[in-house]
Amino acid sequence: MELRHIPFPKLKLSPLNMRHAKKAPDVSDLLPSVRARGVLVPLLVRPDGKAFEVVAGRRRYFAARLVVKERGKIAPLPCGVLAPGDDAGALEASMIENLHRLDPDPMSQYESFARLTKEGRSVGEIAATFGLKEAQVKQRLAIGDLLPQVRDLYRAEEIDPATLQALTLASKAQQQDWLKLYEDPGSYAPRGADCKRWLFGGETIPTKAAIFPLDQYTGEVVTDLFGEGGYFADGKQFWELQNRAIAERRERYLKGGWTAVEVLEVGKTFHEWEHQKVAKKKGGKVYIATSHQGDVAVYEGYLPTREAQRLEKKTKSEKDGAGATSPASAVPVMTQALQNYLELHRHAVVRLAVLGKPDVAVRLMIAHALAASGHWRVHAEPQQARSEAIAASLKASPAQTAFAKEREAVIALLALPEDGGVGLSESTRTAAVFARLLALTDKQVARVAAFAMAESLAAGSAVVEALGVHLKVDAGKFWTLDEVFFDLIRDKATVNAMLAEVAGKAVADANVAEKAKTQNQIIKDCLAGAGGRTKVEGWLPGLMAFPFRDYGDGFNPIARAAGSVAALVPAA
Repeated sequence: MELRHIPFPKLKLSPLNMRHAKKAPDVSDLLPSVRARGVLVPLLVRPDGKAFEVVAGRRRYFAARLVVKERGKIAPLPCGVLAPGDDAGALEASMIENLHRLDPDPMSQYESFARLTKEGRSVGEIAATFGLKEAQVKQRLAIGDLLPQVRDLYRAEEIDPATLQALTLASKAQQQDWLKLYEDPGSYAPRGADCKRWLFGGETIPTKAAIFPLDQYTGEVVTDLFGEGGYFADGKQFWELQNRAIAERRERYLKGGWTAVEVLEVGKTFHEWEHQKVAKKKGGKVYIATSHQGDVAVYEGYLPTREAQRLEKKTKSEKDGAGATSPASAVPVMTQALQNYLELHRHAVVRLAVLGKPDVAVRLMIAHALAASGHWRVHAEPQQARSEAIAASLKASPAQTAFAKEREAVIALLALPEDGGVGLSESTRTAAVFARLLALTDKQVARVAAFAMAESLAAGSAVVEALGVHLKVDAGKFWTLDEVFFDLIRDKATVNAMLAEVAGKAVADANVAEKAKTQNQIIKDCLAGAGGRTKVEGWLPGLMAFPFRDYGDGFNPIARAAGSVAALVPAA
């Protein structure tokens, strides 16, 4: 390079200057110095016939031009003269000067880098020249994959850089679709992050969100040149792998001694302010939260504030010698409505079984006479349902229908008056029934005894659980899974455990973070053989089995009742 002082009239801006087509720059900061001392820092120029093109030093050139306009002349400007024909060198010189002073917009960088590649410069060489990463150069060159109409919209400032970057991920067909939306006044062309979601069909899951080894994913990864990594094109496969990894993490925590690990539904936020920190050895739980973008966050050692306060109160009470209170983890794993549903249906199938075992019924009646409990005074079980849906479900139960028929038969056998003996005293009514029983055979009396005991059996009691185990009641013969059952299941751990029983652990793990509704639907598909799933026959949830089989890890009244009699009553 040769240093020369060149008269201003022989200088002109080079088309290789990366700001050649821009409007005149603001040179108010340079002008006072140029007026006083002229241009001191050399411009970079290259010969062009008898003139010289200014490759770098555009602002100094414009400041000098203003002085010439004011005074009519200026001293020759110092210039570094580049070799003729070195277009790449000239373009690099222009870019280096401008990049170090002010980062130009993406389109300007793209146009300049694209011209350098045409001059034979590689991505690596361009990156090394400007002190950039190769990925940064590729980001700008990716703009070349955009349709001319999209680039024109950016130049006209009709779309922002975020939308421009998002559209570099789009195929030509997707860009055409986006342009149709943009040009249609009645449609909405997504911008920025919305544009990314639109391209990926609603999901933009970055590869950095995966907690599983990326080599397990066999689908396409769309590279995002404007971020690290890329995006999963197959969202379904991602969620299967991510959920399995979450399930494995949950198992590791449980094996590590944590009392419970709760996997929140995708998109549900864990609010720390609604919880208190509780140590692992004191009953703290682990919560795993997953965003819609696939990010997984783990919160170790927390309990809901109320539960933590109950635990603290219990601990203090025990220290003070006040004795044990309710279980430490006293938060029920089922709603009162679900408890009501299960108690009524379990009661229905057990009391039906009692009808077939008069010898058991007589013994149970004597037990009630010696140690009154439940309705033994005597009252028929009212079977109060907490909702119309539960009432309708119970009414449709085969066990309920069969018991109603037996009630009609027993009433006919006793030949009781249709008015129920209205107007008679209690003792007179009792005497009338006694007189009728004296006229019946022992077998008929046993039948009436079984009905009376079954009719007065208290729902939700430990006796129901004891009878169910002793008589080996198979609820599946007289109870059918219905929509009410699924609607009442809210506990995620319970649903996931049932899914594992029906579809296998792999399927359950792959859906561990899905909504309970989604997992319930998979269970239904397995039982019906729908949705491409193999039909499962004869499955009975542990919530309706005898002995009762619990799935959750919190307090459960039915489980507690079943546990209290498990060692007391032998199976028949």
